[in-house]
Amino acid sequence: MATVELRFSPLPEHVRTARLVAAAVARRSGVDEAVLDEVRLAVGEACSRAVGLHQSSGISAPVRVALIEEEKQFSIEVGDEAPRSVPPSAAADGAGSADDLEAEGEDEMGLAVISGLVDDVEVSADTDGGLIRMSWPTLPATLP
Repeated sequence: MATVELRFSPLPEHVRTARLVAAAVARRSGVDEAVLDEVRLAVGEACSRAVGLHQSSGISAPVRVALIEEEKQFSIEVGDEAPRSVPPSAAADGAGSADDLEAEGEDEMGLAVISGLVDDVEVSADTDGGLIRMSWPTLPATLP
């Protein structure tokens, strides 16, 4: 299992670099050429989401991207360090500030876009941050 790891400052201008690296590694790993645009778009969306979460939470820690080549699949993990928790008072009455509701709406929209692009996607989050894992099948290697 080969892994390429990328870490970048949570700035929007670095998302493009992450997309380009992800597409290059996906191509080398054997992901079908017809799917590479979906890989680029999904990684861009996941990284943009992580950057937004870091910026809105005032977190300067880097966004983490792992590009993992396995036997029959290629996976990408995008991790952030933005804590996810609902204050007990907001959870009890279902209330939240307008800013919280707007951020939650943008977060849900990003996840909907990723789910539309990737068949195999897992999203997890806790008080330490979140992780989006996306996977695509790879083509068997052809011998010359």
